[in-house]
Amino acid sequence: MSILPSISVVIPTYGREEALRDSLVDLLNQDYPNFEVLVVDQTPKHQPEIQAYLEELATAKKIKWFRLNWASLPGARNYGVRRADGEIILFIDDDVKITPEFVSAHAKNYLYNPEIGAVAGRVFDRMKLGDSGGYLEIEYLPPQAMNPGIAWYHIDLVHTIKPQQVLTARGCNMSFRREIFTKYGLRFDERFGGSAVREESDFCLRLRQTGYKIWYDPDAYLVHLGEETGGCHDISMRSLEYQITFYHNHFLMALKNLTATQALQLYARLFDCHVLGRPPCHKSGSPLKILTRGFFYSLGFLKALGTVIQSRWNDGQIYSRLDEQF
Repeated sequence: MSILPSISVVIPTYGREEALRDSLVDLLNQDYPNFEVLVVDQTPKHQPEIQAYLEELATAKKIKWFRLNWASLPGARNYGVRRADGEIILFIDDDVKITPEFVSAHAKNYLYNPEIGAVAGRVFDRMKLGDSGGYLEIEYLPPQAMNPGIAWYHIDLVHTIKPQQVLTARGCNMSFRREIFTKYGLRFDERFGGSAVREESDFCLRLRQTGYKIWYDPDAYLVHLGEETGGCHDISMRSLEYQITFYHNHFLMALKNLTATQALQLYARLFDCHVLGRPPCHKSGSPLKILTRGFFYSLGFLKALGTVIQSRWNDGQIYSRLDEQF
């Protein structure tokens, strides 16, 4: 790897307009000298002014702009990886605010430590910033944050202020060495549907099997705006399908990657938090709501079990296979 590694920034986008434009403005204002921008665009039709802006950037070769006619966040990530030229591949969302030092902050982690295969950046959620007054910063994550069965309830990539090894990254702010994809052949699992919750967790758990470390760097931070519409959501968050897919994705991650003990730990915490509504979920304790969520929980598990069984003859990488035909 050269002194300053080349970096490919991949932005999957779906149904975003002003937020995408503003994210690109920040990205094109980076102080890093050696990076490219790939926009993997799954939006059926843009507003005229956004369409014109993207065309202008593409014509000026400031971005590589790819238009797709399907919506899948892990599929878009895989599509971008196959077209990226960088030694490091950095993923961000299409609704973020970043400083000019953002790309440099990711890059520096790869220069002197060959054990680092991925960098997890710090993520400030816009909707929670107003509640951050008076919170206590923490230096190091608790040991539970490295236990794949319960880690998801202990990994705090907001308040943690010291660099350290972590179990996973957040999809809106993560980077990887290129050889994770080329040498080891890892791909994002396109069976993680909807908003693709846990797709990055699944990928990072498989990445750790290569022996590489995932390193958290609080200097590589951004603000995630969390726009209510768009992103790579292909279904409404309030829909029946979304609810089932939410649980399916958690169970699929567990069935693919966890030991029996770890999986049972995850199932118990998932039920306690998302079905019974106990902290940190703080959901309604209404018996009807609990029964409804329990129904989705059960359907999600059965659907994930079916997915794993089907994987014996179908790995679900439908968008990658479609792309490879051309």
